[in-house]
Amino acid sequence: MSLTSQTSPDDPAALSDNLRPVVALAGDYPSGYQIAPHRHARAQLVYASQGVMTVTAAAGSWVVPPQRAVWMPAGAEHGIRVDRAISMRSLYIRPDAAAGLPTACRVVNVSELLRALILRAMAMAPHYDEAGPDGRIMRVILDEIRALPSAPLHLPRARDARLLRVTEALRADPADARPLGAWARAAGASPRTLARLFLAETGLGFRAWRQRARLLHALVALASDEPVTRVAFDAGYDSPSAFIAAFKRTFGTTPGRYFDDEGN
Repeated sequence: MSLTSQTSPDDPAALSDNLRPVVALAGDYPSGYQIAPHRHARAQLVYASQGVMTVTAAAGSWVVPPQRAVWMPAGAEHGIRVDRAISMRSLYIRPDAAAGLPTACRVVNVSELLRALILRAMAMAPHYDEAGPDGRIMRVILDEIRALPSAPLHLPRARDARLLRVTEALRADPADARPLGAWARAAGASPRTLARLFLAETGLGFRAWRQRARLLHALVALASDEPVTRVAFDAGYDSPSAFIAAFKRTFGTTPGRYFDDEGN
């Protein structure tokens, strides 16, 4: 669906009429809302101050929980699905102002300083004074974006048709516990070929890719307030304790505490 609200972060008029190096736009969207695949002439930092969204692009999908952001380079086609009602705060950065910024999509952890700066940017007049205090804040924002650490919230997408059949099946049912050999037979490839394709096309081995698919599936389910025990089994773990241990190794905290800072 297309977005036409003046507060929409994807409102083309709000971007084309503003020549400032950074444009800040905000939008709130209900659970289940979808933004169809589109692209921008500007790079974009999409910050989730509340809620959870899944962003999909050619290189894969990214789950974006609260207090994280997804970085989207200029021209990259992407779609957004709102998994939990979201307060979206977006910064659009003119290509000539994006020197030194990432050239690939990624989810980043947002520092406390950048959170405060983004919220301040949302309160600015659209045509702020580039030479005044607001312009200086925008330049600090660009410096902060350059220093942001990436978060392990990306599920790489396959290109090879055989591998794509396997990864799409696991995305649909991450609890499927078939070993690599069984998946290879289903895909019409040898286990060695399938293992090589996983590493070559996703940068992850079969087990690591499946583990990430399970954890990201679980993250979206947790955002919908599903019980941890159900989430664990639905994601393919043998027990809640095994799920909690894997979750903590990857995200540094337990499933029950992951969303504690939402809304800060």
